[in-house]
Amino acid sequence: MATLHVLRVFADPEGEYGNALGVFLEGSEVAANRRQGIARDLGFAETVFIDDRPRGGIRIFTPEVELPFAGHPTVGAAWLLRREGESAEALIAPAGELAVRYEPDRTWIAARPEWSPPFEYPQLEDPGAVDALTDAPGGAGWSYPWAWQDEEAGLIRARSFVAEAGIAEDEATGSAALALCGRLGRELKIVQGRGSVIHGRPAADGFVEVGGRVVLDEVRDYSG
Repeated sequence: MATLHVLRVFADPEGEYGNALGVFLEGSEVAANRRQGIARDLGFAETVFIDDRPRGGIRIFTPEVELPFAGHPTVGAAWLLRREGESAEALIAPAGELAVRYEPDRTWIAARPEWSPPFEYPQLEDPGAVDALTDAPGGAGWSYPWAWQDEEAGLIRARSFVAEAGIAEDEATGSAALALCGRLGRELKIVQGRGSVIHGRPAADGFVEVGGRVVLDEVRDYSG
């Protein structure tokens, strides 16, 4: 029986919203051939298995596929390691090494935009057009439609549709926010889904940081 931590990543300043995440701190206790089935059973947008706590080695699964990199699982894993007294300087995902840093109210990771899944980024005319969507524009399997809410302030309204990964709509998508920040080349605050808040900023050497608030909802035993 393994211990499951359930977090919400990219919560708003009041601790509401955010994207649910399952984390197995002792991922090595879960056999590799069981992980996809566990992610499907839990039904979160992503589930992360921390296989090497000292090094920060992780693997990430949606209900349908394993991802080499994702935003909210890495931010959540870094936050949880610090909560457990093991502040990480980096995480090692299949895509590569991600730098980690901490602020009092936000946890940040840095990654390369090209590590993100193959999202399309259609820009819509206004936030109302984003809110009115019922599906991905054009039926794309990975779609991150967005609009400026306040361009001067770097404030964006966005939603995320990820049919190919088994996610009809993702509440907060750090990898897409990170890649959009890299495309626009400026610091951003993104309000996604029902009210989740994602922060992004360009970093050195082609990397981009993405960060936000994390909330722990529950800790429970999981037997599968």
